[in-house]
Amino acid sequence: MASPTAIQFIELVLSNTNNTSNFNLSYTDPHQKWIIRNHLLSLLRDFPFFTPSFGSFVHNDGTAFSLLCVTGDLPLTPPVPLTIWLHHNHPLTPPMVFVTVAAAAELSSSNRTNRTSTIRRDHPFVNFPSGSTTCPYLETWSHPRCSPSNLVRNLVKLFSHDHPFVTLSRDCNVNFGHPSLVSKREALDRLVGSIHYDVAAFTAGAERENRALAKLRAEMAERASVAEGVITRGLEEKEMLRGKVSELTEQADVVMSWLRVNRHVTIGDDQIEKAFEGVEADSEEVLECLAADRGVEDVIYALDKAVEEGVVSLEGYIRQVRALAREQFYHRAMLEKLRGSTSLLHWHY
Repeated sequence: MASPTAIQFIELVLSNTNNTSNFNLSYTDPHQKWIIRNHLLSLLRDFPFFTPSFGSFVHNDGTAFSLLCVTGDLPLTPPVPLTIWLHHNHPLTPPMVFVTVAAAAELSSSNRTNRTSTIRRDHPFVNFPSGSTTCPYLETWSHPRCSPSNLVRNLVKLFSHDHPFVTLSRDCNVNFGHPSLVSKREALDRLVGSIHYDVAAFTAGAERENRALAKLRAEMAERASVAEGVITRGLEEKEMLRGKVSELTEQADVVMSWLRVNRHVTIGDDQIEKAFEGVEADSEEVLECLAADRGVEDVIYALDKAVEEGVVSLEGYIRQVRALAREQFYHRAMLEKLRGSTSLLHWHY
């Protein structure tokens, strides 16, 4: 039952006119005031833990109104401090409901069994951090079907299943029981809450997929950059090889032209070596050193075979190889010296 003081306060603030009252409320229509009086008395009769008061309420668009409100703690564990403002167009417009976080923090500090109450970030009906509350009952508000008393009843059931504070809610997907055992209003609340959590889970999954795709996109961009570098280098090598092929083709054409001109010319064995000549005297020495080096290689190979067949003794083989190695070293040293100062050989024809 509502306290006499609360009833007297409601009667006083609604019976005075704006010109004679210090309250200066934004409710001007007498019929509206009568409906507000009945609604508040009914609310305080059903929920006497609420206390009526008034104050200035500023909307999101900056407009301010002097409105009536009630504050109290919903009988839950832990309690949910609530403030309900009656809109200046009440009852055609639904009330503005807020979970008062500051009061919740003070309540928790006085009760050592509870940690500081904080509104859950993912709650489907209470906004974080403002505490503004919405639910299907408010969204489908219609006078005279709806009233503040029924609103509070709906919030008690709603928050008992899905508490707005972190201290109680560990599992957001609360079991509401079998659908046949709940009312149409509770079923609608359950549906809205389930859709909210499904959307939140889908959004979180989509964000994870987006992060994974962004990482994959970065990896693919890096791989594409590497592939482009490989392709660029391949094209450069292709152009270089194409130049080499063109150069070798020209040289092959020169050789083929020489062969066509000299295909009927007979060259004796003593004239074969004269088919080539050096550009200068050093080039002749290079050819001679190369011929001597190859000749030593052939002699050593022949000595190897002779040792295998027993024609040459091992002692004679070692002695000959040492002598040939010294001679080969001399030719190769001379060859390295000449290569630094000679030009390329060319065909003599």
